[in-house]
Amino acid sequence: MALNYIWCGFFLVGFIAALLQWLFLGDTEIFRKIVDGTFDSAKAAVMDIALPLAGVMTLWLGIMNVGEKAGVVGWLARLISPFFSRIFPDVPRDHPAVGHMVMNFSANLLGLDNAATPLGLKAMESLQTLNPNKDEASDAQIMFLVLHTSGLTLIPLAIMAQRAILGAHDPSDIFIPCMIATYAATVTGIITVSLKQGINLLNRVVLSWLGGITAAIAGLVFYFTHYLTKPEIELVSRVASNLILFSVIIVFIVAAMRKGVNVYEAFIEGAKGGIQTSLTIIPYLVGMLVAISVIRNSGVLGFIVNGMAWVFAHLGLDTRFTPALPTALMKPLSGSGSKAMMIDAMRTYGVDSFVGRLACVFQGSADTTFYIVALYFGSVGIRKTRYAIAAGLMADLAGIVAAILVAYLFFG
Repeated sequence: MALNYIWCGFFLVGFIAALLQWLFLGDTEIFRKIVDGTFDSAKAAVMDIALPLAGVMTLWLGIMNVGEKAGVVGWLARLISPFFSRIFPDVPRDHPAVGHMVMNFSANLLGLDNAATPLGLKAMESLQTLNPNKDEASDAQIMFLVLHTSGLTLIPLAIMAQRAILGAHDPSDIFIPCMIATYAATVTGIITVSLKQGINLLNRVVLSWLGGITAAIAGLVFYFTHYLTKPEIELVSRVASNLILFSVIIVFIVAAMRKGVNVYEAFIEGAKGGIQTSLTIIPYLVGMLVAISVIRNSGVLGFIVNGMAWVFAHLGLDTRFTPALPTALMKPLSGSGSKAMMIDAMRTYGVDSFVGRLACVFQGSADTTFYIVALYFGSVGIRKTRYAIAAGLMADLAGIVAAILVAYLFFG
């Protein structure tokens, strides 16, 4: 029901904003721009997302099936089960969904979007087998989705690469701020959902796991900043991420061969679902991306940013961060849209300016909430999202606030 109101609201708000611009600003092209945007977004949902995803889905669903037949996914599930059994109490410790979620989170940490998406869809499909009400998101599915939308990534390689393309003096100077902001979003997401579901986070196992993860991230940051040069950071992150991903494939294959599994047949068996999953999500993607396009092209974000700048100025606060807000506001709606906003901010204000750097930290602070909701829930036919969107947006807000604070701390 929440998604229904949000979807309709996007169209209505976009129409009102466009109407106001036509009546008071004389913008006669605004409606053409919006209509053209809806056609472009509908085409992009199919041609740029669903169809390319079909190939990636086919590959990784096949690889995951090999890992399951080899027992590696089950081993991962048993390894992480003490922690996951606390924050996913409805998921049995030895259920394949645990291993699928671990694989998805690992790919996200490494910034491997192409692998993370099919692994995440596989995890959502596994969680759906435990869902008693197939039309409504379960507690476990909401926790998984919110953790995914918080976008925890160790190394924002794509953002650093874009900064390098635009001539940044130090492309990786947003590395630590991005990590801090996205970690704040992730922790907020866990706390928000846990409070809603009555999960006890003061448990010794949960605290030790979260403390261990925090220490590991802090150690990685310390090592990268004290023992590696900036070019070495980019080189290590790029090589290590892809080496780990390819090693996962090799480990799955070798383990399956040792167990006597027909690897190729296992791959084909798992890969068959890739095309069907991609076809299933097309209506959900088209609907959400077209609605987002209306909001983007109607100028609603500009109204919001100008209004916030006016409020902060009258409160006597520093408003240097407001020109970067379009990236933050677009991020929950559209990954490609927020990337375009980030690039525009760097080109307009300077790649090494405060606004340019903050826009990059915004881009790396969280993931695309509405897109992920449409993609992941749509893939298993869930229509009632319950509080998933609200919790995801709460994590996004925490990431935005943290991004602003660390930007002032690091870049003045």
